[in-house]
Amino acid sequence: MLAWIGEHPLLAGAVIFAIAFCDALIVLGAVVPALPLLFAVGVLIGMGEISGPYAVASAALGAMAGDAISYWVGLRWGERLRGVWPFSRYPQLLERGETLFRRNAVSAILVARYVGAIRPFVPAIAGMARMPVRRYLIASGAACLSWGVLFLLPGWVLGQAYEAVAAVAGHLVVVLGLLLVGLGLAWALVLYTYRWFADHADALLARVLAWSHRHPVLGRHSAAVFDPARRESVPLALLAVLLLAIGWLWFALLLVVLGHGEPLGVDLAVHELMLGLRNPLADYPLAALASLGDWPVLAPACALVLGYFAWRRRWMAAGHWLAALAFGLALTWLLGATMDVVRPPSAASGFGFPSIAVTMSTIAFGFFAVLIARELPGRDRVWPYMVSGLVVAIISFARLYLGAHWLSDVVGGMLLGIVWLLVLGIAYRRRFNRSFWVKPVAGVFYGTFAVAALWYAPRNIEAKLAKFEPPGPAIVVQDMQAWWEHDWGNQAARRNELDDAQRWPLDVQVAGPLAPLRERLEAQGWRVQPQARWAQALNMFDEDAWPAGVPVLPATLDARTETLLMVREGEDPDRRLALRLWPAPVQLRPGHEPLWIGTAQTLHFSPAVFDALATWRPRADADPALEQVREAVADLPHRIEPHPVSGVPTLRLRTSGAGGGAEETEDRAR
Repeated sequence: MLAWIGEHPLLAGAVIFAIAFCDALIVLGAVVPALPLLFAVGVLIGMGEISGPYAVASAALGAMAGDAISYWVGLRWGERLRGVWPFSRYPQLLERGETLFRRNAVSAILVARYVGAIRPFVPAIAGMARMPVRRYLIASGAACLSWGVLFLLPGWVLGQAYEAVAAVAGHLVVVLGLLLVGLGLAWALVLYTYRWFADHADALLARVLAWSHRHPVLGRHSAAVFDPARRESVPLALLAVLLLAIGWLWFALLLVVLGHGEPLGVDLAVHELMLGLRNPLADYPLAALASLGDWPVLAPACALVLGYFAWRRRWMAAGHWLAALAFGLALTWLLGATMDVVRPPSAASGFGFPSIAVTMSTIAFGFFAVLIARELPGRDRVWPYMVSGLVVAIISFARLYLGAHWLSDVVGGMLLGIVWLLVLGIAYRRRFNRSFWVKPVAGVFYGTFAVAALWYAPRNIEAKLAKFEPPGPAIVVQDMQAWWEHDWGNQAARRNELDDAQRWPLDVQVAGPLAPLRERLEAQGWRVQPQARWAQALNMFDEDAWPAGVPVLPATLDARTETLLMVREGEDPDRRLALRLWPAPVQLRPGHEPLWIGTAQTLHFSPAVFDALATWRPRADADPALEQVREAVADLPHRIEPHPVSGVPTLRLRTSGAGGGAEETEDRAR
């Protein structure tokens, strides 16, 4: 559908109208995924595929039409709606909206627009309450218009940022998008799993007790654990059911990994995907996030919690906390030492089943949530589990991105950690005898974790990146003269990107060391720009630094950043020339000289994202930059010929033994 929208921008208004209409319609709106669809539409707006005001108007009108139908249904049927399915079986669908509506009718209509659980029902409640039509339409119009803008705006901004940043920053936007998707899935999984079990725990307990009456031998033990007279019976039932389900999944995964004898297909697919997304602007923050699972970050927080429990004489909590960490670490180390997990020949390091960092993060944050959730009010008990899920999701994604683990290592670590913390959770809740104040120990654990992370993670970035440096392709040895005459045409003609706008022509090939090339370019006014990191990249948002302070962002080729990035300012402050060179997987004999491949670009300064972000974007024509490079290396052996694949004029030159008197051999093809 999104592909069709991009191809038919005028008819897209009807589809956007239909999405918003169905999202607002009573009952149907509860199952229509409007948010992700409108987010994706917003991306198309930002990329220039659809008119922004047209899309906002279509969304607002569709929402108003759907709300109007829902209002009419409530007005027409009134209280009889309560006896109609699904309201007869799920009365809470209307009750939540009624509670909000009673407080303030107008604000309820505005607020309900942004709350998916009650959005399709509040207009019907307004009709049931006989709210005046004029008053309702004014509130509904304002709510729908603001909803259309705000639901499209995030994707709109991302679409503009993608055009501005992704063209030169590799796959940064894709990586950040995948991280947000992972966090969203973790949030939804924890929240809705907790809510489902909270709603069905009593029924699960009743089934266990009924089973115990039919099985007098095993039933005695289950009845002893799930005694309905005990306050903890319902949470114990929940933990036990989770233990059985997740324990089964863990052993199933263990058997699959052991029986397969080699990386699973999904492991290889995810590993190759993440390897292809590597880029310097994402490497540094994700290397820091991957460090959150290291022992210098987890150990101080865990030790201080243990000390706090000992100081407060909460020996039961202290014992279970120590058992959770010690046994979890021992079991993970034992599995990692005894299981030989195959890794690809190109992998730098990592790949231990299960991941110790993910397992220990799951145990530490998960069991701490078990410890303190019991002491919280009913509606607040989910937030420690939410924190646990988000932290583990961040660590897992970062380590997958760096290539530290297979996907099965990460999933196995999560499942093993959950199994063990459930075992300890059941044991702790059966023996728990003293309550404690949550805020101090929560402040100790989360505060120490944050301080240790802020201290350790930035200092460990370089070591983490060096450990998980993306492996290069196999080196091919070629003859220098053969490359010079014809084999140069076998090198890549364009950057291998999915987006055509980023498939820059690779129109420069250099054989030999780069120092002679640098010297000649610097003599002509070029300068070497170090790889821009986030500290420099933030100047993209500082209008006072535009354009001189905005760096040329790094780019990748086969997951590697430029070895050499040189820029030259011109008379026009909004125009720059750039030369990017990456190592090619080729050595030229004799002498095993390196081969470099790259692109010469003419860049123009371009504000984007509502003029709040600016970057240097490459223009389609690269001739001015290529000519400037050729003039700077005029005394080196060089040629310019059309590439046999792309037809783009390609400069190739040799720097070996360059001393200023080399014979110039220039063939120019127009």
